[in-house]
Amino acid sequence: MLDNLKSSLRAAIKKIVNSSGVDEELIKELSKDIQRSLLQSDVNVKLVFEITKNIESRSLNEKPPPGLSRKDHIVKILYDELAKLLGNDTEFHFKSGKINKVLLLGIQGSGKTTVASKLARFLSKQGYRVGVIGADTFRPGALVQLRTMCEKSDVEVYGDEKNKDSPQVVKNGLKHFESSNLDIILIDTAGRHKEEKDLLDEMKQINKVASPDLALLVVDGTIGQQCHAQAEAFHKIVPVGGIIITKLDSSAKGGGALAASAATGAQVMYIGTGERIDDLETFSPTRFVGRLLGMGDIQAVLDLAKRLENEADDVRMKRISSGKMNMEDFYYQLEEVTKVGSFQGLLDSMPGLSGMVKEDQLDKMEERIDKWRYIIQSMNQAEKADPDLLNASRVKRIARGSGWPEHEVKELIKNYKNSKNMMKASKGRQMQGFLRKLGMG
Repeated sequence: MLDNLKSSLRAAIKKIVNSSGVDEELIKELSKDIQRSLLQSDVNVKLVFEITKNIESRSLNEKPPPGLSRKDHIVKILYDELAKLLGNDTEFHFKSGKINKVLLLGIQGSGKTTVASKLARFLSKQGYRVGVIGADTFRPGALVQLRTMCEKSDVEVYGDEKNKDSPQVVKNGLKHFESSNLDIILIDTAGRHKEEKDLLDEMKQINKVASPDLALLVVDGTIGQQCHAQAEAFHKIVPVGGIIITKLDSSAKGGGALAASAATGAQVMYIGTGERIDDLETFSPTRFVGRLLGMGDIQAVLDLAKRLENEADDVRMKRISSGKMNMEDFYYQLEEVTKVGSFQGLLDSMPGLSGMVKEDQLDKMEERIDKWRYIIQSMNQAEKADPDLLNASRVKRIARGSGWPEHEVKELIKNYKNSKNMMKASKGRQMQGFLRKLGMG
């Protein structure tokens, strides 16, 4: 997806990471690299200069928060500004206890009918009961295509090939599904052009008949920043509550489409990433930018760092950063890491580590963390407070209590000591220390 943008942004980050030091010249160079990357992806010139100006200003003037190096902080700034460019991270929630009506509209050829079947599949897999109304009476074969694709998801499609009155088809379709105990009805409509007055008038009538809970504008990602004008034109006819961008898998203009859609104020809710029926996903600016930069969702790591700062008391922090942490502190950090979720998720979130560690290695690491937690829980209070007490007989007792062999207890003690030394050397940068002690930093 957006391969050119992805590779050029990652090259810009690599330049920062591999540099011997960060100075004004390097930051200005980064800014120019980002400008070039975004302009090549058809992002609006004004937006490009705005975002790079913010990146420059913040990189030069902001002080990195505790635990982040200046390089990491600049990468974080880049991540923040790109995510901001693509809109907010909000999610539409369908109301329970009623039928939610979703109206799909857009220019002819944008892929609405395909999106209707993909969205039906996507929502069905989430546990919603979905029905579809085929109200595209303008394009020959639209209803047949819709039914064929929705059959794969066991989703019922209502349509009437003989009836060319779209608002009436919608009215009849809603009546047909009235007692079917559905959660969501998707309404597929004929493609419009913003200049086609008759079709736009028909859309107004459909909107009046359907009274939708959500109107989704389907936009072809290959048209780039023209998405802005399209979204505005449709919004005047039917209040657009969200946008679906299709064909992002092959588009050199995808960045422009995303940025332009976000600039309309309507949330980009879903993106089509391929031709298969399952190639539709919920759009999250933070996750999307994370993938572009090879970071997964960096927010998970930042949230963890914030929790470590906020929740840890001063005594604990001083103890850790001075290299005097005990086994309780070590256990505390393991607990904090597991709050983020799976270790796979954590590593996917780390800049530079996403996708670099094999699955079988990750499984071993997760198993190791679980073992360590059980072993530490089998220690008494005195041993947790002062691990230097752990002699051969105590190791034997702890091994019996935890259910793990003695060599596993010794492995934990060894890693604890490595971690302790690393914390001292890195002045309390917990995340870096944690990764290094697992042989990955």
